[in-house]
Amino acid sequence: MTATRERFESVALPLAAVGTVLLLTVLFYYPVGRVLSEAVWRDSGLTAEPLAEVLTDPFFFGVVAQAFEDPSILWTAIEPHTFRLSVPFVDAAIALNYPFPDYRLGLFGFTAYQAFLSTLASVALGLPGAYVLARFEFPGRKTIRSLTAVPFVMPSIMVAIGFIATFGRNGVVNDVLLALGLPRIELLYTLPIIVLAHAFYDAPLVARVTATAWEGVDASTAETARSLGASPRRAFVDVVLPQLLPAILTGALLTFIFSFMSFAIVLALGGLSLATVEVWVYHRVNQLDYATASSLATLEMLFSLLLTYAYLRYEARQRAESASRPAPRKRLFGALNLDRLAVWGYVVVVLVVFVTPMASMILESITGPNGLTLDYYRFLVTRQAEAAEFQIKPLTAVQNSLLYGVASLAIAVPMGVLLAIVSTRDVPGSKLVDTLSMAPFAVSGVVVGLGLLQGLVFGTELLGYRITVTGAVAVVAAHAVGAYPFVTRNVAPLLATIDRSVVESARTLGASRFRVLLDIELPQVFAGVVAGAAFAFAISIGEFDSTVILASGSSAYTMPVAIERFLGRRLGPATAMGCVLLAVTAASFVVIDRLGDGRGM
Repeated sequence: MTATRERFESVALPLAAVGTVLLLTVLFYYPVGRVLSEAVWRDSGLTAEPLAEVLTDPFFFGVVAQAFEDPSILWTAIEPHTFRLSVPFVDAAIALNYPFPDYRLGLFGFTAYQAFLSTLASVALGLPGAYVLARFEFPGRKTIRSLTAVPFVMPSIMVAIGFIATFGRNGVVNDVLLALGLPRIELLYTLPIIVLAHAFYDAPLVARVTATAWEGVDASTAETARSLGASPRRAFVDVVLPQLLPAILTGALLTFIFSFMSFAIVLALGGLSLATVEVWVYHRVNQLDYATASSLATLEMLFSLLLTYAYLRYEARQRAESASRPAPRKRLFGALNLDRLAVWGYVVVVLVVFVTPMASMILESITGPNGLTLDYYRFLVTRQAEAAEFQIKPLTAVQNSLLYGVASLAIAVPMGVLLAIVSTRDVPGSKLVDTLSMAPFAVSGVVVGLGLLQGLVFGTELLGYRITVTGAVAVVAAHAVGAYPFVTRNVAPLLATIDRSVVESARTLGASRFRVLLDIELPQVFAGVVAGAAFAFAISIGEFDSTVILASGSSAYTMPVAIERFLGRRLGPATAMGCVLLAVTAASFVVIDRLGDGRGM
């Protein structure tokens, strides 16, 4: 019996690793491969025709596509008049003018353009926050720092509903303006509202990355510059800023990637009138045009993978050791000076940009035409019994979200832990496994959803049998794929800090690698496992991109999908469902904050 157990323990970890890789192949690489094959395979042979059709279509690539036929057009593309996108669905909807030249961008160009503007706004909003977190001491600083992990757990559709509740035609801002006798402002379905929503979502990420670097700046370098006669401004520009620049660029690049692949925010706040690549892929899927959707998704995926690779290489080159003596933090509360006055001004901006949308969503959920009411929450209950079979049932959406979250944990946690173990082992191929396991970070949920729809929901021929799965199973698979990297990123750093001499001593005393893992390593990283599980659960609860594709026409919808469906009818029920989603997400964040110390990236 002992010999059998020893043989099992000796092969358990390698078998688990192989099983994890196979599962990842089925749930991620095969579906993504299906999307790629749809774009490069036609009539039983490889072809570049589908991709070439997209690349040469001015609708998708604007003046760049036109340059394939007439390169000279590039020299006349920039005209000194107001900015308008020469794309049919945008021309039909955008009436605003912007003081930029007309580049005739096309769909991909506009997607990159809005991502660029969103990045600028996120950096502008995030850098002062990094300064406050790194240079000031005040009650609640650690909690606020933990809140910079919110973009990883906050559902993007909830951000959208918050901005609609704030800036919509009947939102809080317009209600206040009308009460003051001022005219309404129309921000929905405009580029500024999308940029502002992206800044809300991504500025905490910029603050998080930059604050960490700012806390690592050695105070003695700036003091040396000051002792040599440099002014405070000159010391900052010449000494501190160069040390912060890598972190700022890292945060900016991540923000650009996230904004480029943004889906729910653009869909809800811009619609087809301001469609990005992700939104147009979703539109083509709804129109059953899978060939065009796959070609667009493939090009977007290649672009995002290239950007992600550049980010990883850049981060690896710029990673530095902690400073020996960081500058002491100043007290935030005290006599007003120019520094504190600027900080309090920034606090006001934070309250308007970050607090108002969520507060507006809560307020709209309990406010009706006649004042305070709980009618919208009652609607969620009564509609459950009244809704037709093809309509969204609120309680079913809540139940599905919770069930899918638990099911995703059952897949994502073991997978994430095993990949963390492999990535921290000094064995051949560990770096490759680590890189491949992080690929879901660079592939959008829309692409994963499209691949699972084509590969598993529609069915796959294998050994003469057609294998199909239900929409619910595909949704859980998509959620697990999006969640397990966060488990890996929470567990791997803790595994790397374990004293290897203790591990080797246990091995010398006869313990198998599997037994060492169970008895020594996993207990020491348990907090990381729980925090990673909380991340995974929150991500599953709030996942929208792949779910809205896989749940279409089925009963596998979740709370984020229900919010999007309700948005097309009445704001009240959508905000009520958003508040339910906010409560579940907040509970997950509390676990992350207490046990994970805000880890996740």
